[in-house]
Amino acid sequence: MTEPWVALEPGADPVERVRELRRAHETFTAVGTVARRVRPVVADSWRRSALAGVGPEGTAPVELTDGDLGSYRAEHPLARVMPLVRELMGPFAADGEHLLAVCDAQGRLLWVEGHPATRRRADSMNFVPGARWAESAVGTNAPGTAVAVDRPVQVFAAEHFVRRVQPWTCAAAPVHDPRTGRVLGALDITGGNRLAHPHSLGFVQAVARAAESQLALLAPVEDAADTLRLTALGRDEARLVVDGRRVRLSRRHSEILVLLARHPEGLTGGELLCALYEDESVTPVTLRAELARLRRILGPALLASRPYRLTAAVESDVSVVERRLDSGAVAEAAAAYRGPLLPGSQAPAVARLRRRLADGLRTALIARRDPDLLADWVHAPWGEDDLDVWRALAAVRPTAAVRARLEDLEAELAAPAGWERPGPH
Repeated sequence: MTEPWVALEPGADPVERVRELRRAHETFTAVGTVARRVRPVVADSWRRSALAGVGPEGTAPVELTDGDLGSYRAEHPLARVMPLVRELMGPFAADGEHLLAVCDAQGRLLWVEGHPATRRRADSMNFVPGARWAESAVGTNAPGTAVAVDRPVQVFAAEHFVRRVQPWTCAAAPVHDPRTGRVLGALDITGGNRLAHPHSLGFVQAVARAAESQLALLAPVEDAADTLRLTALGRDEARLVVDGRRVRLSRRHSEILVLLARHPEGLTGGELLCALYEDESVTPVTLRAELARLRRILGPALLASRPYRLTAAVESDVSVVERRLDSGAVAEAAAAYRGPLLPGSQAPAVARLRRRLADGLRTALIARRDPDLLADWVHAPWGEDDLDVWRALAAVRPTAAVRARLEDLEAELAAPAGWERPGPH
């Protein structure tokens, strides 16, 4: 095979190739060995699929529907290039009785369009907007594998891991953020075995490059001139961008900004005292002094009183995580979570918000059962002792290292106070 990402060699008999692949797939699902004739990209994907716990009779889960799907799509960067994608891929899909599909970086389908009869057939395997087609959810498939390996790839017939997808052939290419290089998702063309041709892979790759070029040309969406940007996750001292200035706030000013951003209607002096100080002996004079210093930093027009409130909109990294969780975009929420909110803060209201945000995200990760997302959490400083997430990871990725770490944590939990596990001497 001269090109490992193309499904069929020139002159290959597709019927015979399907028979070979079916035999190889049956062997792999039965005993775990891969025949030599299976392409390495497919063999590696089959192994990843099996390790993720995907079964050959599985079905793609539908994770976003109705309003949640609509709001998530509207915010996704690829929404801005959908007119171009439809212009370039739409006629090809309609004329060939194919489907064009666009997924996000987690393999979740955002748009599925094309020939009506083909769409009806695809509905039976949940190839629909809102369904998750990542390898960890439904095994080897072009959009899921393209984002997994960050390469354009074809998947032909029985190369698909799940049997109900094996009548289909697809080609997909990842799309990257032209500024950061981060994978935003993938473009896919899905249909019959006629797509098992180098031209279909080259075509979808060319459209992906055109989409990246258009993203580079489009002016970034700017915040309103009076919007404040607050970064407080994973930092004891928040960073504020105001009027183009980057300001590093003190811990107390960070706490005040976080709380006022949560309450655009404002907080009275008494409410702020209760939210900030555990010590009831702290006087209103102390708080007023802090607020006066903060007003000098922000500018007198941005901090009003009676009640204390910000006069400009605030976009914070906390609100980004919350919005993504609310829309079901768990992977995107995890990517935006840079650590606990003001981790050193003892302010009662900040501590409650910190716990609520972390618990909401970890609960969503446990429910999602994505081994990569769970592994990212437990290998971060804030999650390395999180027993519940380690247990969830062990259920979907029971490697020796994961099981050993889980056993250590459970032993520590069961040990009496003051006991230390014996170490090597």
